[in-house]
Amino acid sequence: MRSYIVPAMVAGILVATPVAFASQQATGTVKAIDLSARTLTLSDGTTYTLPQGFKDPGIKAGERVQISWNMQGTAHEATMVTVVK
Repeated sequence: MRSYIVPAMVAGILVATPVAFASQQATGTVKAIDLSARTLTLSDGTTYTLPQGFKDPGIKAGERVQISWNMQGTAHEATMVTVVK
């Protein structure tokens, strides 16, 4: 029985590792965008930190966007923002 525990634990860690680093997706309506603070807030109240050097494609309040993001501590770090037509 013991000989199965260690290989099972190793397999579980190897399978779960890529999931931990997978970015998540969110879609919503922009409530506010502040390029000087590098933040984008959706109408549901979630605030995302925009990446350094983010090129604004002309996002305005009221537009629908899709955000790819990762959790960094307690902050939602956006990796990509696209306008949904």
